[in-house]
Amino acid sequence: MRELDVVVIGAGQAGLSAAHHLRRVGLEPDVGFVVLDHAPRPGGAWQFRWPSLTYGKVHGMHALPGMELTGADPDRPSSEVIGAYFAAYEERFDLRVHRPVEVSAVREGSGGRLFVETSEGTYAPRAVINATGTWDRPFWPRYPGQETFRGRQLHTADYPGPEEFAGQRVVVVGGGASGTQHLMEIAEHAADTFWVTRSEPVFREGPFTEEWGRAAVAMVEERVRRGLPPRSVVSVTGLPMTDAVRRARERGGVLDRLPMFDRITPDGVAWDDGRVVEAEVILWATGFRPAVDHLAPLKLREPGGGIRAEDTRAVRDGRVHLVGYGPSASTIGANRAGRAAVRSVMRLLRETGGDLGAETGGGRPGREAGAAVAAPVSGG
Repeated sequence: MRELDVVVIGAGQAGLSAAHHLRRVGLEPDVGFVVLDHAPRPGGAWQFRWPSLTYGKVHGMHALPGMELTGADPDRPSSEVIGAYFAAYEERFDLRVHRPVEVSAVREGSGGRLFVETSEGTYAPRAVINATGTWDRPFWPRYPGQETFRGRQLHTADYPGPEEFAGQRVVVVGGGASGTQHLMEIAEHAADTFWVTRSEPVFREGPFTEEWGRAAVAMVEERVRRGLPPRSVVSVTGLPMTDAVRRARERGGVLDRLPMFDRITPDGVAWDDGRVVEAEVILWATGFRPAVDHLAPLKLREPGGGIRAEDTRAVRDGRVHLVGYGPSASTIGANRAGRAAVRSVMRLLRETGGDLGAETGGGRPGREAGAAVAAPVSGG
């Protein structure tokens, strides 16, 4: 059992931002706080993105606080570019991330502390900053007949790139950024593609301004305040009208959307009006849900199914802060949430007698790097 002030769970954008700000207020890695990450290497969820998602296709990648991402090759896979950037960031600010470490549960401890049970032992912090994102919880909808399908079903989380679907008939399900990206590149290799969505996709023309981004984040934040499961920021903003999307729409066919099918057959999908599509592959680009099952022992969920939070603080337990959750599930939102969580945690530590002896060594907060646009993260 190891006591310290703060445990940060997850080393993606939100977790690294929080760790950076903990250092700025004077807490030391492995002394005042620890960062735990279950991934095998730096890069957060980005390290698992498919190779064809190059850095030039990423929408709204915002720099981590205090260090710009410069000179990146737009044709290089985003997993490599951002993975290298995160690795350099961890080294520059000496964040000492522990990996790979699995966190199995966070539960009530003793003396006002929480117990964080992990594959490297149990930590007993006064506060937890949870930055586990969504990548580990792909959402698979259920439809009648799904288990009878003789072809292949896979999710965005398993997407290998377009070449693997050469000569096949592919149904892509989902109207988000990942669905459109998968569809357009698969169409260049597959025998045929079919795009199925629950609602009519909305493409947004023009620049993604800071004002629009703030308005979209506010809509997601309202759901979190009500204790409802958060929606993604991109579900509110709509899809960006990129040059690739524009060309695909002008050609016709690929982005011709079909309404959601009613059932799955052994050979494809079918609608109640008699329409049938035969396919060898169903690709579910249906998004992700927050990976927060390890917090279940604290009983943070509301009747609506979500965790109600004010700013980043869980309403049912003020020792737990959620970053990269709901309204902060974007690269700029994660940065801001990391800073806000640390401010709130430091207030908590002062109130509960945490070790703040080094707090004055952090200096004055500096200006963060990057453009202040709350753009959604593409690719899932």
